[in-house]
Amino acid sequence: MTLYEELVARGLIAQVTDENEIRDLINNGKATFYIGFDPTADSLHVGHFMALCLMKRLQMAGNRPIALIGGGTAMIGDPSGRTDMRQMMTRETIQHNVDCFKRQMERFIDFGEGKAQLVNNADWLLDLNYVELLREVGAHFSVNRMLTAECYKQRMEKGLSFLEFNYMIMQSYDFYHLYQNYGCNMQFGGDDQWSNMLGGTELIRRKLGKDAYAMTITLLLNSEGKKMGKTQSGAVWLDPAKTSPYDFYQYWRNVGDADVLKCIRMLTFLPLEQIDEMDKWEGSRLNEAKEILAYELTALVHGKEEAEKAQASARALFGGGAQGDIPTAEIAEADLLDGCADILTLLVKSGLVPSRSEARRAVEQGGVTVDGEKVTDIKTAYGKDELTAGLTLRRGKKSYKKVILK
Repeated sequence: MTLYEELVARGLIAQVTDENEIRDLINNGKATFYIGFDPTADSLHVGHFMALCLMKRLQMAGNRPIALIGGGTAMIGDPSGRTDMRQMMTRETIQHNVDCFKRQMERFIDFGEGKAQLVNNADWLLDLNYVELLREVGAHFSVNRMLTAECYKQRMEKGLSFLEFNYMIMQSYDFYHLYQNYGCNMQFGGDDQWSNMLGGTELIRRKLGKDAYAMTITLLLNSEGKKMGKTQSGAVWLDPAKTSPYDFYQYWRNVGDADVLKCIRMLTFLPLEQIDEMDKWEGSRLNEAKEILAYELTALVHGKEEAEKAQASARALFGGGAQGDIPTAEIAEADLLDGCADILTLLVKSGLVPSRSEARRAVEQGGVTVDGEKVTDIKTAYGKDELTAGLTLRRGKKSYKKVILK
C-alpha cells in the first residue's frame, strides 16, 4: 500500500485539487508541504493532534514539512468557526506562544538540518506595504466569491469586520510566499479551511501562470478535531503543566464506543492490518481498544514512561485497587472558609468542573464521590486535617483528581 492509499484508508483525506499529482508527490517523497498553526494559546491541544500526526507520517516517507506559525495572521484572527471576533494579542504574547509550540512540535517532527522547518508568517506579513499588497494580491480576489465562503457567511449576520475579511488574503499570501521562497508545493488544512486554501492555490496560478505547481489537501474531520480539544472541564492540552499525562490518557480512554476505532485508525501509527482486526471487536473488547488508543497517544505526546504510569494508575483506580499516580490539585488556605472547603469549591479548584453551577448539578445528579463515598449534599465540607491528608474526588465514572491543602 502506498502512503497516499494509506492516508485514504485511515480516513485522513477529504478533498484534493489534483489527486494524481498529489499522489505522485507524496508517494515519492517529493512534497514540501505546510500546515498552519495559529498561536492563540501557549500550548497546542488535541485539536492539533491530527495535523501533527500527519506531518510525522509524511516526514517518515521522505517528504519535507513546514510548520507555519501564524504570528502575523494571529494579529488579524481567523473568522472560521467563530461567532465573534477573536481577542487581539500583543506581539510579545504571540512570540511566547510560538516558542512553546516549537518545543511541543519537536516530539513529532524532526527539525534537523535539511529536514522540517518552522517559520513564522510575521516575518513577511508585518513588513508588507498595504498599497502594494492591494495592487499585487488584492486584484486577484473577487469580493463576491469571497463572501460565498463558509467562514464568512456564518459571520455576516452578526457582523464581519474588515480586519477579519483580510484573513483569506493573508493566508493565501502565505502559500504564495512559501512557494516562492521555500519550494513549498503543497498545503494541508482542516475542512473548514478549504476556501482559504483554494485562495492560495489560485493566487499562485494567477501570479505565476497555470503551470505553477501548487496543491491543496484538506483533512477529514479536522474541524471536528478542534472540537475534540474541549471537554466539560476545559481544554485538553499537550503541555503536561496544563493537562497531566494521566488526564490526557483518561481523555482518550473515555472516547465513545462509536469513535474509538476511528481515532485509532486516524491518529495512531499501528498497522492497518492490526486495526482492521480490531474492527471486529465488540462489547468489553472496545474497552481494550480504548486502552490501546489512550496508551499509544499518551506515549506519542508524553513518552512511554508517562503512558505506562497513566495506564497503571487508571487500571488501579477503576479496578478498585490502590490509587496510583493520579493527578493532584492543590488548594490554598485562602480557598477555605472558617477552616473548611465545601464540595463545590473542591470540584472547581480541582478542575473537574468549570463552575460552581456545574459542580452543583454534578452533586445533585449523584455523580460525585469523595474517597469512594457518594456526596449528595452540596453543603458537604471538609476540614484542614482531611484536606492536608488529601481527598480523592471523582466526577462521573472516570474523572478523578486528588485535592491537597498546600
